[in-house]
Amino acid sequence: MYAIKNGLGKKWLWLGTAFAIFGGLAGFGIGNMVQVNSMASALHNTFNIPLWVTGVVTMLFVGMAILGGIKRIGKVAATLVPFMCVAYIIAAMVVLVVNAAEIPAAFEMIFTYAFTPIAATGGFAGAAVMAAIRFGVARGIFSNEAGLGTAGIAQAAGTTSSPVRSGMIGMLGTFIDTIIICSMTGLAIITSGVWTSGASGAALSAAAFEQAMPGVGGYILTLALVVFAFTTILGWSYFGEKCWEYMVGTQAVLPFRILWVVAVPFGAIAQLDFAWLVADTLNGLMAIPNLLSLLLLSPIVVKLTKEHFAKN
Repeated sequence: MYAIKNGLGKKWLWLGTAFAIFGGLAGFGIGNMVQVNSMASALHNTFNIPLWVTGVVTMLFVGMAILGGIKRIGKVAATLVPFMCVAYIIAAMVVLVVNAAEIPAAFEMIFTYAFTPIAATGGFAGAAVMAAIRFGVARGIFSNEAGLGTAGIAQAAGTTSSPVRSGMIGMLGTFIDTIIICSMTGLAIITSGVWTSGASGAALSAAAFEQAMPGVGGYILTLALVVFAFTTILGWSYFGEKCWEYMVGTQAVLPFRILWVVAVPFGAIAQLDFAWLVADTLNGLMAIPNLLSLLLLSPIVVKLTKEHFAKN
């Protein structure tokens, strides 16, 4: 929102405000409800922990981190993320090695059903291609936030003074998130055969890991998801906070943090489909002002990029 305000001038101030409004609301979907919902679902399916228990415990930890000023929780989680990312990739590779014979058929099925108007399991013709594009784009945005504008909020808190360098680091995150982790997860689900089980969300991924690594696969997936989801909740609380601070001022920080913490247990017990619908809708509203501003600011981006590579 500050890039829009400072880069495009006062006549586009409304666009920055629109982004801040949608961003301040979108966090409750993508960064809160869906995250704790996935955590609760995974813990329920793996350890039979009631959904509301996960919601309450997560609320307490999130509250201690962003209300109580206990930074150690955030530091520990941030330390665990790289470790869990590597562990997750190794576990996914094990699944793919165990089901290596199914990988060619998996790629064939992916491309066949992506470009033919036939549903993968339902057997109906018509809107499958549109649905594939719609859900593919929605989940792609969800996985790496490309086009939402939130990555810029995180990068603005970094130490580098070069926007081009910061942007290239952001591109690396998109590559790791989507091209590596999401592709490996998708292939693991398809090659294991669990995609026809009727499960969804975290339970589907856990089933794929468990199929290849009986007794431990589900635990690995669940532990990784809990770490990833918890740190995402903390990160998105910062994004939402900055959006409301931009609109209202610093007096909005404490009320937002309280509301953010209170919303956590409701996300845990909400229906997954409803949580995804809220997240996708708010993501779309948030992306519109950001994408428009990117087009308007593209000459500046090109200029800065050329200058950066001319010096290096």
